[in-house]
Amino acid sequence: MDGARAAPSWLTDTTYAHRGLHAPDMPENSCAAAEAAIARGLGIECDVQRSLDEHPMVFHDWSLERLTGRVEATEALDADNLEKLRMLGTDQHPIRLARFLDLVAGRVPLLIEIKSKPGYDVERTCLYVARLLADYSGPAAIMSFDPRAPEWFAANAPQFCRGLVGTDSLPNGFEYVWHDPNIIERARPGFLALDRRDLACPEAAAWRASGGALLTWTIRTKTEAQTASSLADALIAEGDALT
Repeated sequence: MDGARAAPSWLTDTTYAHRGLHAPDMPENSCAAAEAAIARGLGIECDVQRSLDEHPMVFHDWSLERLTGRVEATEALDADNLEKLRMLGTDQHPIRLARFLDLVAGRVPLLIEIKSKPGYDVERTCLYVARLLADYSGPAAIMSFDPRAPEWFAANAPQFCRGLVGTDSLPNGFEYVWHDPNIIERARPGFLALDRRDLACPEAAAWRASGGALLTWTIRTKTEAQTASSLADALIAEGDALT
């Protein structure tokens, strides 16, 4: 697989807490989970999608129900109202990416996964994220399952480290796209972040052999961490894998 471009050394010198170092009393993608990761010297992987008024919000699900009990789509509320919600019975709430960046303040590396789905206007999210990163001095990279995101950054904001998230095993509308050499050529990612179940693919080994950085997710046990460490350059992990 061709198309690898140089990635910064900090990218692979770090283990990333998946959605922050979350726990039952510290919800995923929350300020508390971010602070816990920082206290452990872990990088942070977080998710971003747009609110109704088009603020990038640090939140994973397209629906609010699992994390807040509300039945609306996440994108149906504006940023002010999203930030008033409470997650999982705690005092934590969804937060704008702008405020999340202020909180992290370059203390640890960030992986910002731009959420997308087939038919979604992901380029608008890319634009708003790029504007925020232009004023951020800490180590940060963007990545997405949707190849349109790293492709947008390659064309419009190439100074930012960008990656393509890949899976053959998770049905999300973007299965197998990371195998396509035409997509790799257009997106020119500095790294791939592959589903741990797909690390043994010949294309993954070819990517590393070409000089491309390879991350993997989601590593949950020490056994998974040991296996993945021999096949990838950095882990995105949670739970027992981080203890």
